Amino acid sequence: QVQLVESGGGLVQAGGSLRLSCAASGSIFRINAMGWYRQAPGKQRELVATFATGGGRNYAESVKGRFTISRDNVKNMVYLQMNTLKPEGAAVYYCSAYIATSDYRIMDYWGKGTLVTVSS
Repeated sequence: QVQLVESGGGLVQAGGSLRLSCAASGSIFRINAMGWYRQAPGKQRELVATFATGGGRNYAESVKGRFTISRDNVKNMVYLQMNTLKPEGAAVYYCSAYIATSDYRIMDYWGKGTLVTVSS
């Protein structure tokens, strides 16, 4: 009953910026950690950034200083501001969240992904 929907993907020139959004909806009691992952063609899915409920943020070394993750706990949303995009940043970006539902079940949820294409 919980859904995560990403948006904001698209085509951007290398060096440009893009902001991704993820909205969580459904029978949500509490959202704990939220994060972004990505998967490029021929590669495994990798962690990009995470944001814990308490405010702790972690980033992959490859995006530190360029990407910023943020949350809006009132609207149940998480964002990923991507600056100085590189061609290797092209991938399908997925939103993930660790959620406790209204009946107190806890599990990870995933969105369907949004495609980011970077031209060089």
